[in-house]
Amino acid sequence: FDTQYGSWSAAGSLGAKVGAFVDGAANLVKAIGIPAGAAVALMGVFVASFAGTTMDTACRLQRYVIQELARTFLPRHPGDSNIDIAPRASNFNPFKHLATTHGATVFAVCTALALAAIPAPGQSWTLQSAGAGGLILWPLFGATNQLLGGLAFCVIGAWLIATKRPWWFIALPAVLMLILPAWAMGWQAFVGDGNTPSWLSTNDWLLVGIASVILILEAWLVVEVLIRLRAGIPPITESNATTTNDNEPTGCPPC
Repeated sequence: FDTQYGSWSAAGSLGAKVGAFVDGAANLVKAIGIPAGAAVALMGVFVASFAGTTMDTACRLQRYVIQELARTFLPRHPGDSNIDIAPRASNFNPFKHLATTHGATVFAVCTALALAAIPAPGQSWTLQSAGAGGLILWPLFGATNQLLGGLAFCVIGAWLIATKRPWWFIALPAVLMLILPAWAMGWQAFVGDGNTPSWLSTNDWLLVGIASVILILEAWLVVEVLIRLRAGIPPITESNATTTNDNEPTGCPPC
């Protein structure tokens, strides 16, 4: 147990870490009477399926985020919808291309590929050393994963308000899921202590930079939500809940 699970570094390479997860999960499955070989195969398929669906979902969500951010920086005229503003922008405006489905998808895939190609710290880039980018960013996974829960609560709360349903029960979980992960990430990035030094003190600039961007985007989201709540979210009705040719609900409450 100590060899594989004593610490993150003790687990070894990425393959060894995945293998430790498969072996541990297979041991649990064997406890209900499934043969060892079948249990390992079953958990291996589970891990591969999880990785595939996660990559697809992450790429799709990243494309949505890139499009929304790009549209924020495009010139807008009164009465324009999100569908109208991109075609009207100048072709020399890079945000015009990032606001399109294909442009945002290419950007998401290329940036993910560049991140995955980063070698381990202290190593020069080669085909053998590339591919450690995911492990470099692993310390950010826990906080960012929980912040996604806070974002989901914001979207659900906006929908409940727009459809005139009770929303009070979601307020406390939303606040907790937005504050606690952000506090933990900020502490790890900038404060730390003797046992767990901050990323700033250890010069982990990639982690510090990405953590800062995430915290800024979260603050932006919270401000946008508060502004929309103060102005009042338009109610969703059957007449304005239709979809457009870009597969985006026209009556979706802004959040």
